[in-house]
Amino acid sequence: MTITERIFYLIKARGMSQNAFGKAAGIAPSTISDWKTKGHTPSADKIMDICRVLEVTPEILLTGKGIDEPDVTVPKIDYKGKQLLLEYESLNEDDKKRLLVYAKKLGELTKLEDI
Repeated sequence: MTITERIFYLIKARGMSQNAFGKAAGIAPSTISDWKTKGHTPSADKIMDICRVLEVTPEILLTGKGIDEPDVTVPKIDYKGKQLLLEYESLNEDDKKRLLVYAKKLGELTKLEDI
């Protein structure tokens, strides 16, 4: 996929309209239309805005890593998920490691309870 194809794929995967995406990213509808109809690509100064709105890293958008592979779904993160990520990001490295171990153990316990 090209960068532009990835953008349109992610817009659709996020359940956004092109208009809503453009407003959130600060990109004119005519510019988005040019990407689709004329094969233009986004300017470098807009990549970070696009990534912010589509909730992907520049690496993912530019290389397709995690998108171009077959059968890869783009997870939707709800409000609680975003809050969890914000809390995680505020932790120091040791606490992040500890939290990951807790989450793995919780998953293991949940599986055992289902037996």
